[in-house]
Amino acid sequence: MADAVLFEFLHTEMVAELWAKEPDPDPDPAPGGQKMSLSVLEGMGFRVGQALGERLSRETLAFKEELDVLKFLCKDLWVAMFQKQMDSLRTNHQALPQPPWPLLCPQGTYALQDNSFPLLVRMASGLQYLEEAPKFLAFTCGLLCGTLSTLGIKSLVTASVAALPACKFHVVIQRS
Repeated sequence: MADAVLFEFLHTEMVAELWAKEPDPDPDPAPGGQKMSLSVLEGMGFRVGQALGERLSRETLAFKEELDVLKFLCKDLWVAMFQKQMDSLRTNHQALPQPPWPLLCPQGTYALQDNSFPLLVRMASGLQYLEEAPKFLAFTCGLLCGTLSTLGIKSLVTASVAALPACKFHVVIQRS
């Protein structure tokens, strides 16, 4: 339990430090600074995900299907990181719009739902924090992407929050 609290504090400080290093202290911050901070957090998560993917997958048999890998994320990875399993995993085989993702196949689209995401629980006291939520999800998006990369799956991971502390991670598998 102490490890979880320490990770939450470390994560909160990483986000706060990266947001404090905005290049321009103007009241109207440049969007490039926020994108850079999100990119750095996602990169950190990607590297941690690679390491966890290597370590945790040693204990399991080879994955037969893509869906088995996603189940591994929802169970084993989530328990290792947050001491709980993901609440739901759904396939989302709807057609994707062409312009943003021209090379992606719609058959590899998944939605991972966590109804009480530990990194958002402390912010769940009010709607005013809803717009702050994305910066607290960038690390975890990178974590999922890095783990999938280690397991041989190229992906794009995004997150959305409709109501705190619940969040949904959208995983789109990139096929060549």
